[in-house]
Amino acid sequence: MILLFIFGILLGSTTSMDVTIKTHWSGGITGSFCIPITQELHGWTAHLIFDQKIESLDVWVADVSATKQGGKEFVLTNKDFNAEEKVGDKLCVDFVGHTTGDINPTATVTIEGMDGSGNKFSHAPVTGRPVTKPVIVPMPGGDRGLYDYSKPLANSILFYDAQRSGKLPANNPIKWRGDSALNDGSDVGVDLTGGWYDAGDHVKFGLPMAATAHLLLWSYIQWPDAYSSTSLTDKFFDMIKWPLDYFLKCWIPAKNEFYMQVGNGDDDHHFWGRAEDMKMARPSLKVTTSKPGSDVAGETAASMAAGYIAFKKRDAAYATKLLTAAKSLYVFAKTYKGKYSQSVQGAGQFYSSSGYVDELCEAAIWLYRATKDPKYLSDAKTFVETAWAWALSWDDKKVACQLMLYQETQDSQYSKAVVGFFKAWLPSGGQMKYTPCGLAWRDQWGSTRYAANSAFLALMAADAGIDATTYRKWAQSQINYILGQNNKCFSYVIGFGKSYPKNPHHRSASCPDIPEPCSEANLHTPGASPHLLIGAMVGGPDASDKYEDKREDYVHNEVACDYNSGLQSTLAGLVHLTHTKSLPKADAPKCPCPV
Repeated sequence: MILLFIFGILLGSTTSMDVTIKTHWSGGITGSFCIPITQELHGWTAHLIFDQKIESLDVWVADVSATKQGGKEFVLTNKDFNAEEKVGDKLCVDFVGHTTGDINPTATVTIEGMDGSGNKFSHAPVTGRPVTKPVIVPMPGGDRGLYDYSKPLANSILFYDAQRSGKLPANNPIKWRGDSALNDGSDVGVDLTGGWYDAGDHVKFGLPMAATAHLLLWSYIQWPDAYSSTSLTDKFFDMIKWPLDYFLKCWIPAKNEFYMQVGNGDDDHHFWGRAEDMKMARPSLKVTTSKPGSDVAGETAASMAAGYIAFKKRDAAYATKLLTAAKSLYVFAKTYKGKYSQSVQGAGQFYSSSGYVDELCEAAIWLYRATKDPKYLSDAKTFVETAWAWALSWDDKKVACQLMLYQETQDSQYSKAVVGFFKAWLPSGGQMKYTPCGLAWRDQWGSTRYAANSAFLALMAADAGIDATTYRKWAQSQINYILGQNNKCFSYVIGFGKSYPKNPHHRSASCPDIPEPCSEANLHTPGASPHLLIGAMVGGPDASDKYEDKREDYVHNEVACDYNSGLQSTLAGLVHLTHTKSLPKADAPKCPCPV
């Protein structure tokens, strides 16, 4: 989505705020506006005026009572359910305009009588962003949701800050973390410091790290207001730049070499201690023309291309650097095909890849969105698979490719594959195992992770106009379960709610402050970890809702970067829906708990 600055006249003074313009394409546009209510309204009339002719306008929360100026002005009047607007509320309207050809108009909107002279906003077009075609379906009045989703959203950023490797910045918010792994890459003469530690351990695994960054960037690009409306935009960019900077170091285009792992999983897993205290060798592993890794290279190219779109308005020079690297890395991934876990000895023991066409598909789509070069869209169509996906994960992005291609092309073959995915996942399909309290339980390893990833995809599919109400309600139910609507009234996100894990399987959090010693004994020490790993989502319960907060249990109590990516991305979507009054009221939880 495109963020545009708009200007309003409120009580005679000029103010500025954001409006979201969704898309334009040959035959239509989508857009929206949100106007703060500064005085009581008992019925309202809005004048939406474009600088070019619009053939017709579809609006869900208002009636189009008149069309004037030869199709440039539309008079909108309230529905019965939103006639009464109170001070402090926001009047948010989404619309789809039908046009002749591909136009990108400017527009103003005025509410009659508010503040005496009215409340007026205008916007101007911005080009160069991806053209997706979301169809936002507002719900009458909107629901606030069971939880304030902005709180775990903010906390998730803190978890990623706790996972930082390398030289930490002066503004490091995690005071129990310090500089670590400052010699990464010295074995090959390349600076490979930075990036995120993968989970409770200290290896930097390239494929799940890239998948994590990709999902977080995708959600930000779709719902930037989730961060701006909660004053988290700067924190998001500070967080996401950490892996992007690392990816730029890992790619050596002159040599066609990409470093996709730092650290040995076996050696690392025999060490229990702080990241700051590591003394074992940390080998740097790479893929090359003779030892290809289309999966890890493709996914990293996708994340850097998405990073370009996110950073373009904020830091154009940095964005260009990301796009340049993404283009050449994609050529490398596409030209020298192979799975990294088969090519490089020691690379696949912990994150073995099942294939690479899905990562190439994602890279092609994001490069198309970043450049509008049709060759990338053509590539994506050759890489996409239309079979129903098992899950959305660090390894399998099949359904993500299907949805993004549907957003770009509106081709029903892709939406049918997405619908098929959710037919298997939703309770009505009868194919997915659900815990007694309602968690969609795909696998014991990261059960909350799979549910959160699918919840994110459900919100994204809803924005694309696919069964919006059903998908949004289901996504809420999964996140509400994770945040506390379960048999224990227990939040699986550390630091959120009244009861949450205190003993995650996480080395650094389990260690006391330096200079106190830390060893494997701390793995088995009873009681809460010395440091609270705020924002981290643990693996979650078994199929019967059983869960024990036990540090030794790495199946159910480990945390990981990819676990949080779907959670944070879904939370951003829910904050956006709340902010725009488009959140449907969720079905009653199976195991309701007081909030």
